[in-house]
Amino acid sequence: MNENMNQYLEKASVLIEALPYIQRFNRKIIVIKYGGSAMVDEELKKKVIEDVTLLKLVGFKPIIVHGGGKEISKWVEKVGMEPKFINGLRVTDEDTMEVAEMVLGKVNKSLVQLVEELGVRAIGISGKDGGLLKVEKKYSNGEDIGFVGDVKKVNADILYDLLEKDFLPIICPIGLDDEYNTYNINADDAACAIARAVKAEKLAFLTDIEGVYKNPEDPKTLISELTVKEAKKLISDGYIGGGMLPKLNNCIEAIENGVSRVHILDGRIPHCVLLEIFTNKGIGTAILDGEESKYYHGEQ
Repeated sequence: MNENMNQYLEKASVLIEALPYIQRFNRKIIVIKYGGSAMVDEELKKKVIEDVTLLKLVGFKPIIVHGGGKEISKWVEKVGMEPKFINGLRVTDEDTMEVAEMVLGKVNKSLVQLVEELGVRAIGISGKDGGLLKVEKKYSNGEDIGFVGDVKKVNADILYDLLEKDFLPIICPIGLDDEYNTYNINADDAACAIARAVKAEKLAFLTDIEGVYKNPEDPKTLISELTVKEAKKLISDGYIGGGMLPKLNNCIEAIENGVSRVHILDGRIPHCVLLEIFTNKGIGTAILDGEESKYYHGEQ
C-alpha cells in the first residue's frame, strides 16, 4: 500500500510542478519544429505527437512545422536520382522538387492521422495553401541551389482561423514565389518565419543533439539557458559551428522578432517536449530575450 501511495504522490507532485506552466501558457501559441530521429523512429514519433496533443488538451495552441529531409533523400535515391548538395544545402532541381513535394505531403498526412487517432482535430496544410508561405529564391553564398526558397511573407490569418476553430495545424514547408513556382523551404527557416508571424510564446526545435554546448566534445558543457546576447557572443567567439550555427541564428532572429523563448531539444528523448515545457529544470537549451528567466518557481 505504501509503495503504491508513494507512486501516486509522485504523480501528484509532477502535476503540481506542471501547474504554473499550464497557467502561464494557457491560450498561448507554441510552434514546434519537428524533425530528426523523432520523425524516423515510429515509437519516438508517437511520443512527440502524444506530447503535442497533450499541450493542445491542456489549453495551449500548438502548431507543428515538419521537415522530411531523410525521407526525401531516401526517395530521391529510390527513383534513381543522385542527391546533390552545395555548402551543405540540397540542390533542388525540378525533378527533386516533385519528389520532395510528394514525400512531404505523405509525411504531413501521416502526422495528421496520428493526431486524429488521439482524438484531436488536426489539419495538414502546405505553405501553398491560401498563400501561407510566400518565398523568394534562396542562394547559397551566391550559388544557385535550384528551387529552394526563403520565406518573405507568412499569411498568419490562416493559422489564426484554424486555431480559433480548435484545429491543430500541421505545416509542410513548401511555398510559392510571385510567379507561383513551387519551392522547398528549410523546415527550421519555415518554423522561425511562422513563429515570428504569429508572435509565438515558444518555438521548440526537435533535433538530434541535447542542446547547445560550449564545447561539443564535452557533454558537461551543455548550456541550459542562454540570453540572445550570450548566444551572439558564443557565435562570435567561434564556439558554434556546423549545423548548430544556422539553427542558433534562427533562434536569435525569432526572439528579436517577438517570440518570447526558443528551445532546442533532443528529439531522441521520449516526451522531450513535456519535460522541457512542464518541469523546473527542463532538458534542452532555452534561449531567452534577456528580460526573463525560463524558470518561474522552484530551483533557479
